[in-house]
Amino acid sequence: MEELLGLALAEQASDLHLSEGQPPILRVEGRLVPLVKRKKLTGAALEEMILPLLTGEQKERLSREKEVDFSYALAGKARFRTNVFYQQNTLSAAFRLIQAKIRTIEELNLPPVLHEFSKATQGFVLITGPSSHGKSTTLAALVDEVNHTRNDHIITIEDPIEYIFTDDKAIVDQREIGQDAVSFARALRATFRQDPDVIMVGEMRDPETIATAITAAETGHLVFATLHTNSAAQSVHRIVDSFAADQQDQIRAQLSGSLLGVVSQRLLPRTKGGLIPALEVMLTTPAVSNLIREKKIHELPLVIETSAEMGMVSLNRSLASLVKAKEITMDNALAYSLHPAELRNLIR
Repeated sequence: MEELLGLALAEQASDLHLSEGQPPILRVEGRLVPLVKRKKLTGAALEEMILPLLTGEQKERLSREKEVDFSYALAGKARFRTNVFYQQNTLSAAFRLIQAKIRTIEELNLPPVLHEFSKATQGFVLITGPSSHGKSTTLAALVDEVNHTRNDHIITIEDPIEYIFTDDKAIVDQREIGQDAVSFARALRATFRQDPDVIMVGEMRDPETIATAITAAETGHLVFATLHTNSAAQSVHRIVDSFAADQQDQIRAQLSGSLLGVVSQRLLPRTKGGLIPALEVMLTTPAVSNLIREKKIHELPLVIETSAEMGMVSLNRSLASLVKAKEITMDNALAYSLHPAELRNLIR
């Protein structure tokens, strides 16, 4: 098992997949690569490889719920966010590589405007995008920048813990769901008694967590969180639509006053190898706040498109600049664009 995880690290794979009837499979630069020289895995072999990684409690949860999340450290070299699950009554596993080093905003090729989020003392910042497109890595870069620049108390709530932060100017307390806390909502409510300055919520899964995160941002905390959405407008819709109709006006009002910005990102194959991010960045201006409060969320993309001088970035402009710089191909840019016809015009 450790040999395979070491190979995933050496090959710079983002993921390792283990499934019955297949050899081990790596995901490299977004593509699945079977290790064809390895034997196909049997159910018995999978149990021998996977079960020793689990604690007694995790084995019980796997037996009861048929899946379990946990993190696994590889001899100080890297960590893997792991999901073990059953398919056709046989164990399978997916390992996501978490590099030991937390990279900076510059090292991740993210726009400099993101530094503004780590300087804020109060408010709500959302990092969004599809699964496996670098949200956790961007979140870690922002939190670690606070760690290195401010004398703050940071609390992270994660399932499982991914990047490990080393205290610098800040104190960083990391809580893992299942091990250190019962649920995101309960752990988030408990932060009000733990004197944090900055709170990182690994995932907002339910209305209670969302409502508590917004309240925390309103009451003097800087809150970072993630959502699986494709744009700033979609993120606002998702948050508001999580609540019953009679609560939505209140949530819009709270969000319009506490939201600092939304970063929506994709990781695209780079022409010279590796991956590079394309981003939409929305900063909350008075105009953005008014649109959220007045139920005109569909107008947010136009504000983003026309506010480049303030640091906002539309996804299409980000994609177009990467195409013009020959960092990505036109085909890949069109595949990831939400408005391909508009992107063609921009590049022309």
